[in-house]
Amino acid sequence: MVAAPRAADPAWAARLRRLRGRGWALVPIGSILGVIFLIRYTPSSANWLTYLALVAVPLLAAAALGWASRGARPVYAVGAAGLFVLAWRAPGALTGEAAGAILDGLSCVTLGVLLAAVTPAGWLKAGIVAMACADVWLVASDLLQAPNQTLIGAAPGGGLPQLQSEQFGSVSLGYGDLFVAGLLGAALARRRGAQWAAAATTLAIACVFDLLFLVVDELPATVPVALATLLFASGRRGRSTRAGATPRPET
Repeated sequence: MVAAPRAADPAWAARLRRLRGRGWALVPIGSILGVIFLIRYTPSSANWLTYLALVAVPLLAAAALGWASRGARPVYAVGAAGLFVLAWRAPGALTGEAAGAILDGLSCVTLGVLLAAVTPAGWLKAGIVAMACADVWLVASDLLQAPNQTLIGAAPGGGLPQLQSEQFGSVSLGYGDLFVAGLLGAALARRRGAQWAAAATTLAIACVFDLLFLVVDELPATVPVALATLLFASGRRGRSTRAGATPRPET
């Protein structure tokens, strides 16, 4: 997820220059708090969200395969239809669950590239950290669990796939857990080396962080991405400071 996003084409990004601003950095934390409290106080909204995901996720995934991900080609966009059919026809099998998770992940790549195009990189990274802080608070205060279960339980009719969250075997992830990874990848997409390094760092931190499952049943999965973001944000500032430092005069 971190390694997949590509940098937006400069000509295309220039068209969005008027929309560019710091306020977009509130989208990550707003997405998690907004959804959780919306479902908490209006449980029926979970049904609306599952239909929204059913329509939006495949379209955004097609955009990722055709444009927003590295190596994308317009012809690859049809792959999203194949993944959707697989998720629909094999809902209880690991293949169907994997197809649904890949669709969600690809859709987050597109969302990450779009948000990175209108948000200054530093502010977007701050938004990632703020989202993880909100996630930790929601889990620790037991405010997330009940709305999350309501959202996971919502399903469209006709046996259509549930794309508002990810299920793979006994593992369950919220959509925001993939969204935050797509944001980090998009924030670093103009520096390919840093993007790959951040992807490897995120994976390493997640592997260590997941050892906590030996003692707890639920963890805020946004934390590894936020920690990787802090590592690479501080590293970037350090390099910039050293590069721009004025040599001291000899005495």
